[in-house]
Amino acid sequence: MATIERLHRTAPLDLAKLEEDVVGSLPEIRAAPPALSGPMPAYVEHEEGVPRVGALTAEAVVRDYEAAAREIEAMGAELINAAKKCEAMTAEVHNAIAFMRDTAASYREEAKKIFKRIEECAIFTEHVRKTCETVKLKMIEGKV
Repeated sequence: MATIERLHRTAPLDLAKLEEDVVGSLPEIRAAPPALSGPMPAYVEHEEGVPRVGALTAEAVVRDYEAAAREIEAMGAELINAAKKCEAMTAEVHNAIAFMRDTAASYREEAKKIFKRIEECAIFTEHVRKTCETVKLKMIEGKV
């Protein structure tokens, strides 16, 4: 029979002893705790009696979730900045629209002046033409 099978049949596996043996055989791991980024989030707290492996695993998972939550909040901040830029752009668009309306009104005023001037010139030209015709007829009739 293989040694693993004999070990399994002879004694139940003691996980605490196994963890102690592994940690004891690797002093650099025991000397340097896993690098965790800062304190745990305030919304979680270890329960009494949780084995070290479970506590470390739970901590690692909550830190990953916390990192994701912070990224989501950062995206929210980016979205707020984008919204502010949109608001600024919208204000610029409103200013541009107001400028365009003023420009269009100025064009209409200018068109009105030119229209009036052309009609005045046409009336004056018509008056000059009639006057010339009258003078011409008088000259032909010899009344001048």
